[in-house]
Amino acid sequence: MDTERLCSTIIENANDAVMFSDSEGIIQLWNSGAERMFGYRSEEARGKSLDLIIPENLRQRHWDGYFRVMASGTSRYSVEMLSAPALRKDGSRISTEFSMVVVTDTAGRVQGVAAIIRDVTARWQREREQRERIRELELLQKNVPQG
Repeated sequence: MDTERLCSTIIENANDAVMFSDSEGIIQLWNSGAERMFGYRSEEARGKSLDLIIPENLRQRHWDGYFRVMASGTSRYSVEMLSAPALRKDGSRISTEFSMVVVTDTAGRVQGVAAIIRDVTARWQREREQRERIRELELLQKNVPQG
């Protein structure tokens, strides 16, 4: 199997969302994992702005960071995971974690960003419930008479 076909097969069939947006934030690549995660078919997402999956209240912050990366060609999220809420087609919010790859052409000019995204909503919910239970137990312990 040639390397290009191998890479294409891996990306298309990955369970995680794999996407690429160009320097203007327009989605150019949207794999089957992204379809399942966000609810948009590839044909619906490609050619659209990343606003498609960014909650409205976070868009300004997102675009400020996005265009900083486009100008600098670097992002700390190339080596660290970023946690961020995202929107599904049905309007529901999910919790995501993702890493980014800044993509450049042969001259070193930034062409856009690829992201590998995982839905961590269930884990965040479990952790939230655990924190709440700990708070409740701490309150109970505080209110128990000492002696």
